[in-house]
Amino acid sequence: MIFPLAAVLTVLLFTGCAGPEQKLGRGISNSLEIVRLGEWRRSIEQASVFDVDRSGYATGAIHGFNQTIARTGLGILEVATFPLPPYDIKGSKDLPAYPVFPASYKPGRISNPTFDTDTYSGFTGGDIAPFIPGSRFQIFEN
Repeated sequence: MIFPLAAVLTVLLFTGCAGPEQKLGRGISNSLEIVRLGEWRRSIEQASVFDVDRSGYATGAIHGFNQTIARTGLGILEVATFPLPPYDIKGSKDLPAYPVFPASYKPGRISNPTFDTDTYSGFTGGDIAPFIPGSRFQIFEN
């Protein structure tokens, strides 16, 4: 019991915490892609805009599903191996290291009384329901 703990402590002391912490955070973000569906929505949007034939939505949906599964798998792998190097992943053109968003949606801050400046007048500046897929309504554009 002492030897494994000493080995983990040695690895953490020599590597520092920034690398594993970043890899774990990226892994959690990527593993939640199956819930967020950002790759899927982005692929459908890009295919419907750039494909000239009428198969844009079907092609985009299939490609987006594949990207979503690949990003979720990458996230699970990163969460499982976060204490082990390498900590930085470059990604590729098809699957960047960090989650992507559709071009029509730029994530902003969440509407919360902590961040709202005009709470008493009834106006807020954050996303109303960012946890609902497809919800892009904002009172003020940033």
